[in-house]
Amino acid sequence: MRSVRGLLLAVSVAIAASADAAPAAALAGEPGGVAAPASAQAGGSTFGVPASVARPVVDRLSVPAAALAGAPPKVTLRVSEPGVGTVFVRARIINLATRVTTVDVTLGWVHTARTLTVSWPARSLLAPGSYRITISVHDHRNQNILRGAHTSGAATMTVKSPARIVTPPPTQLTPVEPGVLTPGQTAADRAVFPVQAPHTFGGPENRFGAPRSGHIHQGQDILTAEGSPDVAPFNGTIATAKNQPGGAGYYVVEHTAVGFDLMFAHCKAGSFGVSTGDTVAAGQQLCLAGQTGDATAPHLHFEMWVGGWQASSGHPIDPLPYLEAWEHDGAT
Repeated sequence: MRSVRGLLLAVSVAIAASADAAPAAALAGEPGGVAAPASAQAGGSTFGVPASVARPVVDRLSVPAAALAGAPPKVTLRVSEPGVGTVFVRARIINLATRVTTVDVTLGWVHTARTLTVSWPARSLLAPGSYRITISVHDHRNQNILRGAHTSGAATMTVKSPARIVTPPPTQLTPVEPGVLTPGQTAADRAVFPVQAPHTFGGPENRFGAPRSGHIHQGQDILTAEGSPDVAPFNGTIATAKNQPGGAGYYVVEHTAVGFDLMFAHCKAGSFGVSTGDTVAAGQQLCLAGQTGDATAPHLHFEMWVGGWQASSGHPIDPLPYLEAWEHDGAT
């Protein structure tokens, strides 16, 4: 019996000693509280969940705060994800008033860490209003975009109606020079205005003869939304359709049946609807307005030549009186 009692006494002493050691881990100022075990894996990893999962991030999204009604404006973006080469991207434009998706385009699988330009579907048009452009992304593991304060992948934009300048019809009907049709004569022949969308003629810097670095402006600028259709005012033949990256950008020259040569500059890349040698009819689409080459905003740079475009015997004339006549008479 004494040995059994001795054994029970030893066990009781061990239990008491263990109980006395417990307060060393107690939280200061917290009765009965016990400190959580420190671990390098504290957090999700403790329970079998990774502390962080790599996800795609839109780290750059360039959307203009305002744009003119018409085709959607230029939007660029860049997606990054460590260790991932390609991701799947989709862009949408949502009308904030109706909550309806106005434009939806799939970019498909694209490379990460590269600046991309959204190619909106042809004939996409935005009416005046407020819109939200959203970018959706997922990788090959179906991990979706990580959205944060600076990487939301979304931006808002206001689309405005351009202020239309109404001008009176030209009163001068005498020829610019012998043998050259007057603005009134071309309007009577139902010439077509070259931009089939809302537009303006800009200011003095957009006029024929305005000073430029090393030369003068040889045409009239017609400011419009990117993607607006540029069309042929007269029947004719395409003399050339080329790209001049440092100047005119993508441009078309038409030799018309009424004796003028017409130049259409700064077309949107990839929008040519004609090729050199093609026969075109008045009103036929040649390209879409853009800002390629030496341009800072979407517009059509329009030139009119007598005696051949850039020919030794040719020279440009001021297109504005003709454009005003075609616009006023509304010939289409």
